[in-house]
Amino acid sequence: AHRPQTGRRFLSKIIVITGAGDRLGRALARRFAADGESVVLLGRTRTKVEAVAAEIGERAMAVECDVASPDSVRGAFATIAARHPRIDVLISSAAVYEPIPIAEASDEQILGAIGTNLTGPILCARAAIPLMGRGSHIINVSSESVEMRFPFFVLYQGSKAGLERFSEGLHHELDPSGIKVTTVRAGQMFEEGRMPGCWDPGMRMRFGKAAMAAGLNMAELPKSQYRSVTDVFRAIIDLPADLQTPVVTIHARASD
Repeated sequence: AHRPQTGRRFLSKIIVITGAGDRLGRALARRFAADGESVVLLGRTRTKVEAVAAEIGERAMAVECDVASPDSVRGAFATIAARHPRIDVLISSAAVYEPIPIAEASDEQILGAIGTNLTGPILCARAAIPLMGRGSHIINVSSESVEMRFPFFVLYQGSKAGLERFSEGLHHELDPSGIKVTTVRAGQMFEEGRMPGCWDPGMRMRFGKAAMAAGLNMAELPKSQYRSVTDVFRAIIDLPADLQTPVVTIHARASD
């Protein structure tokens, strides 16, 4: 197990992870389960989260949930509460990440990005807080692109910037109750042995050209591995009670 051994008895945490069917969410679920934690996998596609839960085994619980839907979130957390009366950690990792020029964006693309990236973490936090107590932790995953000149990513950047402001306010709101709130602003990540997510080929080409014009060579930007990034989440969760990390920024670095 990754979790460091201590002289006191290890008490398993209940960790709820959104977007757990793929990418960072799946890597976090695998990591925390291997550490001995109990993980609840939330995902819009039931088959994906069920497959990850089956892979992990008895420490995992899969719950279908569209985080952009208030009713779906309410139902998911009612299902969680029936099995776990307390939640120790909520990690909002689900995200819609694709280049979309605003003038060309459909209603579904706009509402989908805002709903998943911003509304979703708000709805999940609202549902989780009644199941939390002193020492619990909410972690919202943001992006380094908030402060970068990425073409065609204004929807993603705007929703993540809103998420960061929400997290800051929630941190102050919940601090008296002993519930911690952290924003993790992460850089580009990939999973070893897998290709990045697929975008429309035409849009990928347009994005690449626009990025180069903005001085960003995407092929040369360093990328971190999901499994490496899980170390940061482990460290955040394991901080002593008298420490807090309202904002943590992770940048990938080029391999030596």
